[in-house]
Amino acid sequence: MGLREGAVEALVERRGFGMSRLPHVVVLGGGPAGCGAAYQLRRTGKATVTLLERQNVVGGVAGSFEWGGQWLDYGSHRLHHTVDPRILEDIKQLLGDDFGDFDRHGRIRLRGEWLHFPIKSLDLLRRLDKGFALGMVRDLVMRKLRRPAEGETFASVLLANLGPTMCHHFYFPYSRKLWGKEPELLSGIQARKRVTAGSFGKLIKRLLKPVGGGKYYYMREGYGQISRAYANAAVAAGADLALGWGATKITRSTEPGYTWTITAEHGTERRTIHADHIWTTIPITLLAKISDPAPPAAVQAAMQQITYRAMVLVYVQLPVDQYTTTDAHYFPEGNVRVTRLSEPKNYFRSTSPKGTTILCAEYPCTVGDEIWSASDEALADMVARDTATAAIPLPAKPIAVHVRRLPQAYPIYQMGYEKPLATLDAWAGSQPNMLVYGRQGLFAHDNTHHALFMAYSAVECLTPGGFDQQKWAGFREIFKSHVVED
Repeated sequence: MGLREGAVEALVERRGFGMSRLPHVVVLGGGPAGCGAAYQLRRTGKATVTLLERQNVVGGVAGSFEWGGQWLDYGSHRLHHTVDPRILEDIKQLLGDDFGDFDRHGRIRLRGEWLHFPIKSLDLLRRLDKGFALGMVRDLVMRKLRRPAEGETFASVLLANLGPTMCHHFYFPYSRKLWGKEPELLSGIQARKRVTAGSFGKLIKRLLKPVGGGKYYYMREGYGQISRAYANAAVAAGADLALGWGATKITRSTEPGYTWTITAEHGTERRTIHADHIWTTIPITLLAKISDPAPPAAVQAAMQQITYRAMVLVYVQLPVDQYTTTDAHYFPEGNVRVTRLSEPKNYFRSTSPKGTTILCAEYPCTVGDEIWSASDEALADMVARDTATAAIPLPAKPIAVHVRRLPQAYPIYQMGYEKPLATLDAWAGSQPNMLVYGRQGLFAHDNTHHALFMAYSAVECLTPGGFDQQKWAGFREIFKSHVVED
């Protein structure tokens, strides 16, 4: 399961609070945020822990699974060099030799040319046509002269900061595919959270010195090995990990000394758990749905205004050792449906298995639309067409196809989403001993290292006297500064 022998003993510090009974924390959701918190709570001896995960494996969308003789991720994932040093040290100790440090070999298809990703300045100048380069220079000069206001939409923020050339040829076509909305209908917050190079200054800085130096960390058994290692360490330290158990109802406890009662189900089995604290990383809309009694009408109305972008992941197995040396291909332009194509073997520089490789094609969509409902064969044909259009055709017909569907892959920040989200957040914040955090809980765009930082921060706030809300509010401000790194 990816836990290095002796790692737990080296890391776990059993420091009880000297209380007659440690508080019992029930963690909902076994992604990085949930597994990281369960481990930290047991490592520090601050609480007893029950972790409920509806699936039979941990990791969530940051998990991995085996198919075709390989470990595969839910799309393209990597651990960035901006990870907090103390978290990085823990991951290294837990994974040992299964942890690697690599140079990125990504590329972007833009205006019919392939550019290295992270973008290199010489590559940009050499490969893109003069019209694009002149347009970028013109936009930079005009921005210096006019200093346009940012406005409130995704479109207006990026136009003000990057100009029309980069926006109309790169960011706007990509955003239409990624979120299924026109850029004018998306909140400017989406631009600030998702676009790392969101200004000319940042873009130039990134050209000269890419974020993380163009390097990343990766694991021998896929990205999900991070969550598996944390979960195993938590169990070794005394946590109760309940895989396949999903919370179906949460209510105020009538059991003396406890705050909450959680009803969990696994098939036809049912389990009742009493808790002092609920720490939830599941979608905040789902949290409101399983609460008993139901939240006020205003909260229920807010639930309907929070939307997610779905994703269909198409894995095609090819009868060759390697498709390309690239780890991930990005497709911002509208002439293909795919947004990103990754080759998992390349992430850890693996040569196994011999004779086959697997590609993962990412197709953002809406639950129930033609992509979501397409057959495996039709989706494999779509991958073949898209790669041919992008001038990187498949070298042979796939020998096998596997499809995974994610109904809640990305939060969509539509204009005005902040108000219903604030209503949900305020309701959750009013519940005693309930903590909402993580990507799904906070409806946040973030990376795994951000989710783990949230988990470590939450544990830091738990004290013998209760949960330090003031300290947590300070951490929430830090979370707002997180920007997704691709």
